[in-house]
Amino acid sequence: MANSSIPSGLWAVVVAACLVVGVTVVQGNMTERWAPASRDEVVRVSRLLEEVFPKRFGDWEVEQEIEGDPRELERAGAVGHVSVLFRNTRSKARVSAFVVSALPHDASGHTPDRCYPGAGFTVGESEHRLTIPMADGRKAEVFTGTFVKAGQSLRIFWTYGVPSSQKDVRLDWIAPQIARISLNPFPAVYKLYAIVDETRIGSSQSMVECEQFIAELLPALDVALRAGESSLPAVESPAVSEAAAID
Repeated sequence: MANSSIPSGLWAVVVAACLVVGVTVVQGNMTERWAPASRDEVVRVSRLLEEVFPKRFGDWEVEQEIEGDPRELERAGAVGHVSVLFRNTRSKARVSAFVVSALPHDASGHTPDRCYPGAGFTVGESEHRLTIPMADGRKAEVFTGTFVKAGQSLRIFWTYGVPSSQKDVRLDWIAPQIARISLNPFPAVYKLYAIVDETRIGSSQSMVECEQFIAELLPALDVALRAGESSLPAVESPAVSEAAAID
């Protein structure tokens, strides 16, 4: 009977090959390298975001549209974005909202603690997680922290919007500790920054205004997305798919 045992040296080669394949597949999944369909989806949700983003809700209304910085948008991996300054008609407080739609890998990598120090800010209050009750009875997870420079203090909230189910346009808003892993299962995600200059209104009031803003904006965005979803045509994005193939 022939000896069918595999030499120990060959075992090492087999194990090494399996490790290489495994790491490649994991990396490919985490960077969307193997998911051109996800790139089509992020184009679709980007168009939806830009077309239906609410301009008025509760006591808040758009005061000014803000031009996005192309370099920042590129760093954020933004396929679509909305950048606007809201004003509260009752309290007169102002909150800037910056929302991007992106692939999970890109959305997870661009956080305030990485980009604001590059603009000369230092961390004032370290980021921490909060849960905000929303106007529709649900809850949103957010991160918040402050960044200071030359007498200016910015309060920033940020959170990620992901589909709550395959059949529901409504989003769950989450603040995962390891975003790259938690966001990876989704084909496309939204990321919201809400920013207030607390130099003018104080730390306590900035928290109140931003929390109220988020509590009212997110349900209004859900309603707008549901209404827009039914009328949005299927998207074809050959250029994006081509890029995926080149990668």
